[in-house]
Amino acid sequence: MKIKALNGFKDILPDEILLWRRVEENARSVLERFHFAEVRVPVLEKTELFSRSIGADTDIVEKEMYTFVDKQITMRPEATASLMRSYIEHSMHGLRPVQRLFTIGPMFRHERPQKGRQRQFHQLDVEVLGSASPRLDAELMSLGDALFAELGVTTSLEINSLGCPACRPGYRRVLLAFIEERLDNLCEDCQRRSVRNPLRVLDCKKQGCRRQVEEAPSVIDYLCEGCSVHFTEVRRNLELLEVEYKVNKFMVRGLDYYVRTTFEFITDQLGAQSAVCAGGRYDGLIEMLGGPKIPGIGFAMGIERLVLLLKQHEEQSDKIAEIDLFIAGLGEEAADYSFKLMHELRGQGLRVAMDLDGKSLKSQMKQADRAGARYALIVGSQELADNQAPLRDMESGEQTELNLDSIASFLTDAVE
Repeated sequence: MKIKALNGFKDILPDEILLWRRVEENARSVLERFHFAEVRVPVLEKTELFSRSIGADTDIVEKEMYTFVDKQITMRPEATASLMRSYIEHSMHGLRPVQRLFTIGPMFRHERPQKGRQRQFHQLDVEVLGSASPRLDAELMSLGDALFAELGVTTSLEINSLGCPACRPGYRRVLLAFIEERLDNLCEDCQRRSVRNPLRVLDCKKQGCRRQVEEAPSVIDYLCEGCSVHFTEVRRNLELLEVEYKVNKFMVRGLDYYVRTTFEFITDQLGAQSAVCAGGRYDGLIEMLGGPKIPGIGFAMGIERLVLLLKQHEEQSDKIAEIDLFIAGLGEEAADYSFKLMHELRGQGLRVAMDLDGKSLKSQMKQADRAGARYALIVGSQELADNQAPLRDMESGEQTELNLDSIASFLTDAVE
């Protein structure tokens, strides 16, 4: 019997890796422009870290975490809590008043696999710690907008405010009264959520529940003065940066630590999995985890969903990887020369490949094409005797006679 990957755990094969690298490299480029530094955090953490930060009553903690019960350790279901733990443990607030951090890596949740959602999934997680400014909220959303623009992916931004511990209880009472009138028409999960955290009912994806809460009161109408001013300033600064958005009064987060600003970048091209980036402000989280009273805001971007969008936006080739040069060596002497030349050129930073099995010229040129080679150098015994060989431009098909001693300098200039 063949052993296959676990359900919800997916191999990322060479033809997809190009898109993964494109997402990660573009992300790092944009984040550097916004003055962010990378952090790498462990996959395993103490279970308590997630039950305290995400919320013991959330679906993630109750149903979806991969936990080693006897050890009380958990494979991280999200990255924010791990970054907060690292921030506190290493007293990073003492190094710089405002820390701008990001991490890229796998997360793990036991949920139903579907398009764009696996049980092992990958996220770009971006966090800013140390500032409560609404201008920062707008800047972080502009960062997400810039990254999508860099990738050529079209999304729309939706924002909301969840209020704070001062104003949320009043809204919670009003919302709970609204929900109780419709309780019999809600799903079993929402009936349970209504007692523990009625805001989570607004987050239900089942159509029956969504219809029941269409006329639900909006948290925006119950914001205290501080939260109202903050949300107004967030919107003003988004408009100042010319970042388009719309207010979605039903947007809540599936994690308990969010306050005030929350936002999502969504797409209509991935079916039910419309959100490709989501985040918000969590001003009390660091203190809740035993750190100082420091505000924070961040977002997570799903890499699998971005790759799916890129696949839909552009026609993919069959090429596994692009290289600068493919050397076609014909005959044993030429193969020896080509093998040594390939090694030397790689040492100079060039991407070079060759056939190692002594196949025909026709077969080797097919290999060069499949490898995505920019140029192919054809070397046989006569070429070695003349110290000249034809260099073929694989896109145009044009060939140029080139002195073998100058191949390195030619390629270095050509690929810059």
